[in-house]
Amino acid sequence: MNWYGTYTLFIREVRRFLKVYHQTLIAPVVSALIFLSIFTLAIGEKEHKIHGIPYIDFVGYGLIIMTIIQNAFANTSSSLIMAKVLGYINDILMTPLGGIEIVLSYTLGAIVRGITVGIILASVLWFIIDFRLNSFGLLVFYVLSSCILLANLGIISSIITNNFDQNSVITNYIITPLSFLSGTFFSIHQLPNWLKIINLANPFFYIIDGFRYSLTGFSDGSVPIGMMILIITNVAMIILNVIVINSGWKLKQ
Repeated sequence: MNWYGTYTLFIREVRRFLKVYHQTLIAPVVSALIFLSIFTLAIGEKEHKIHGIPYIDFVGYGLIIMTIIQNAFANTSSSLIMAKVLGYINDILMTPLGGIEIVLSYTLGAIVRGITVGIILASVLWFIIDFRLNSFGLLVFYVLSSCILLANLGIISSIITNNFDQNSVITNYIITPLSFLSGTFFSIHQLPNWLKIINLANPFFYIIDGFRYSLTGFSDGSVPIGMMILIITNVAMIILNVIVINSGWKLKQ
């Protein structure tokens, strides 16, 4: 392992998104607050409850983790696709860094951005919703595992696409719908049976459901199964990305 090179690339990723903080940190928080305002005003704030949880709290918890995973994905996907489009991906590939070091650097950068946005949003929501904590260990697990999964999805997304337009297709038609339709704004018990079955095979559902469980103690699905699915999916995605980067597929052109 080239630890110094890994650390350098990681710091570069952090400085990159901090330099445009208004776009990478503030804008996602504003968007989440707008969503919270729209849904709570339409439903009726604390008058409506889901499984005993005030609706504004239920949605607030979901928005926090949804914002975290969307920004973790955006960090790696935008960075690598920009490197491919502008051509400086060759500078990264020419360094003494293997696939594991590159994946680790970009993943850590995505984790920092996801957690930073999550903390900012939670700090703002502190004055709006009632926070509780059921399990700190599970909270850490779901935040880290979700950031790792979305960071690696962002890496493979930017590898298989050739420009920003193609990359935005994956964001708009896969990442956004999955994060919105996986229980962020509702309980899956409100869905038709066929949609429930689809969600039970959706890692995004277990991310949102598990995060909410770590705060409230309530879950729509099985927490142990969700944890196992996330662990297996993360390991598979990391191995896939390391193999693809080491092969140079769609990178060394």
